[in-house]
Amino acid sequence: MVMKIPLETIIPLLHKTIFGVLATQSTQLPGYPFASIMPFMADERHRPVFFVSRLAEHTKNLLADLRASFLVSSPDGKNVLTGARLTLVGDVMPIDATPDLVARYLRYQPDAKQYLDLGDFAFFRLMPQRARYVAGFGEMGWVEKEEWADGAFLPLADEAILYRDLLAVLPKGIRLLGLDCYGVDIERQRKRERRQFPNGTAAVENFDEVTKRFLAAL
Repeated sequence: MVMKIPLETIIPLLHKTIFGVLATQSTQLPGYPFASIMPFMADERHRPVFFVSRLAEHTKNLLADLRASFLVSSPDGKNVLTGARLTLVGDVMPIDATPDLVARYLRYQPDAKQYLDLGDFAFFRLMPQRARYVAGFGEMGWVEKEEWADGAFLPLADEAILYRDLLAVLPKGIRLLGLDCYGVDIERQRKRERRQFPNGTAAVENFDEVTKRFLAAL
């Protein structure tokens, strides 16, 4: 029996993880996977976005064959066999990043700023076909691509407005990374944290409600 996992289950793992392992189709050794450690950010639909050099081996592989898989694991777990992990299988394609997407990426991966003006770097996005989630014995299953298409999402332009407004109520010692319909990502004492909204999705058209949920999530 194939057990299906709802998107809400895997969202916290995708948002609190800083890097993962990207496996591409090798052009040097056709038929063999080529794995690289990659920093990434989850976009407004919780899809991994990468900022990579065109000279890198994995980028050359992707430009020849966009099929890839990406593995992330819980940064909190001490036992890799009992901690949560997720393998996304899909197509990794170059994208034209909007200013709002670039700003969001830099909040999550600030070290990338030094590469923005270099002409050989570009943004790529993984479009999931399927994902396998494992969080210990009896907690495993598949997430289908329709979950990403049907999930509630906060447009980046709306997030940018809410982000600027929420900075005014941000408690001391917390850096706001981003927010979406399911929760908020923050950095406290140089450690990334994910805070899920307590009652489903946020009423993103209502700033007072978002502020209330934001402060409650902290």
